[in-house]
Amino acid sequence: MARVSTVRGDIDSAALGATLMHEHVFVLSPEINQNYPETWGDENSRVEDAVRQLRLLKSGGIDSIVDMTVLGLGRYLPRIRRIADRVDLHILVATGMMACGELPAFFRSRRAWSRTRPPRDLVDMFVGDIRAGIGGTGIRAAVVKCATDSRGLTPAAECVLRAAARAHRDTGAPLSTHTDARKQGGIEQQRIFEEEGVDLSRVCIGHSGDTADLEYLQRLIDKGSLLGMDRFGMDALLPFDRRVDTVARLCARGYADRMVLSHDAACYIDWLPEGAPQRSAPNWHFLHICRDVLPALAERGVSASQIRTMLVENPRRFLENPA
Repeated sequence: MARVSTVRGDIDSAALGATLMHEHVFVLSPEINQNYPETWGDENSRVEDAVRQLRLLKSGGIDSIVDMTVLGLGRYLPRIRRIADRVDLHILVATGMMACGELPAFFRSRRAWSRTRPPRDLVDMFVGDIRAGIGGTGIRAAVVKCATDSRGLTPAAECVLRAAARAHRDTGAPLSTHTDARKQGGIEQQRIFEEEGVDLSRVCIGHSGDTADLEYLQRLIDKGSLLGMDRFGMDALLPFDRRVDTVARLCARGYADRMVLSHDAACYIDWLPEGAPQRSAPNWHFLHICRDVLPALAERGVSASQIRTMLVENPRRFLENPA
């Protein structure tokens, strides 16, 4: 098997086991936290709570998660390393950026850029995170993340997509996206990646599970990409039964090998008031797939082999870097 990068170092890809492909440990607003520390609270307490949640996840049958917290979401690897050292769970991390509206001023001011010409600084940062490690930690990113949202393909979003594609071409690291499935955002993402010479089988179109539009999902599959059915628990966007039915129907068509599963949940996210996720989205937590989704899929005829394909084999194959 190939080697893959985790927070604790490289491992054989066979050791990944059951893997949730799109999660977060913390989603934070660092500039707010640094200047108003009461918004973050006690560092040690937050770390202890994250350790507790991830140990429960491991006990539920999950062996690895991919933490998709990138620039714009409060990524801070020394804190993640503290947590990883205390849990029997592999944590893989991403490079990339959430910049759907505007690029950070740092990149806007350093040199001219356009939709089709991302700043070389940005590409170099992504490549460096994969090859050398992030922020002097030596922790190497395993995947490149980029995004579009309900605003569509803005100039900044396209710029980051192309930078991510070029980092992928330079390193071989796979691409994973955030998108608005209800606006069929994966189609334009695939178009940009094709223009950049990306093998679309090395792309996971994230948040595809936010829609039950099988025609749209079929178009993404036909182009070769994986589908991120990765927001289980966000029932306000699409109810539980429709999410499960969509995965089951695609499995019945023979596409278990084109999907991965996850929640897009976090141990703590400061974008929402304390306790709000538990009140408004009670199923949006790390144990939902193991406790609720997998039994519901089985009831709909999804086989144990197909579940293993989505949870174990697809993530392993996707994360193995051929470069």
